[in-house]
Amino acid sequence: MERMTYRPLILALALALSAPAFAQETEDEGRSLMEEGARLFWEGIRREMGPALEEFQDRAQEMEPALREFVEEMGPALRGLMDEVGDLSAYHAPEVLPNGDIIIRRKTPQELQDAPAPDGEIEL
Repeated sequence: MERMTYRPLILALALALSAPAFAQETEDEGRSLMEEGARLFWEGIRREMGPALEEFQDRAQEMEPALREFVEEMGPALRGLMDEVGDLSAYHAPEVLPNGDIIIRRKTPQELQDAPAPDGEIEL
């Protein structure tokens, strides 16, 4: 019965002593095995995603004329709207009123002045 309680300890000690020798033997192979694993992984992804990407490309080519037409017709109108609106940070987020109306309030000069600087920087 005492032999059984020492078996895990002996096994752990043997593994701990042999680990450095095993690591030295496989160190040179480890990089190539990792590279091979990564290559196989990406090949698998490419094989699985290939049909979906081809279908996406086909759909994009089908939609291209409609998108070009949309940009040609709506581009000037959107440009004019953006010129009129100006800086979007000068407005609060849209609010939906109980009656369903949507309003976008312009920030007051004080609110604009108190706003944090871009990229989270604070002016001192």
